Amino acid sequence: MPTEPKREKNWKHLYTRSVKLARAKQLGVEYPTVTETQLLRSPDKLPRSGQTNVLFVCSRNQWRSPTAEQVWRKHPSLSVRSAGTSQNARHPVSAGDLSWAHVIFVMEEKHKSRLLAEFRRILENKPIHVLDIPDEYKFMEPELVELVRESVGAVLGLE
Repeated sequence: MPTEPKREKNWKHLYTRSVKLARAKQLGVEYPTVTETQLLRSPDKLPRSGQTNVLFVCSRNQWRSPTAEQVWRKHPSLSVRSAGTSQNARHPVSAGDLSWAHVIFVMEEKHKSRLLAEFRRILENKPIHVLDIPDEYKFMEPELVELVRESVGAVLGLE
């Protein structure tokens, strides 16, 4: 029975990867450090079958984005989260949130600008939709609920 030849490590590729990791760390950029197998085993990284991961973003994650999260939380084809662009937000938006999301909804143009300024590389292929909902509503205010339901539903093609 023939034995397979022993695979040699390609030291050049290993060295190049370590250099890339070191440079990414210097720049403060998240460079993938997990293997594809680890990623596939991680339930948080992958959507449940057929689900779309949706992230709602406002400034302080206090009224608008938590309302949107609450409105769409029980929809069977969506998995939702909310975050804020401010350092003082209840849940400040993170690179992990943005990587997780398939679609991102921001309440105002300034939120989109802040996300792109800080996380441009992560957001390269992510659709970001501006809802144009001003910061004049309280949590679960009926008019806000209706605005969120209509605008997000129209973009995602949901009822």
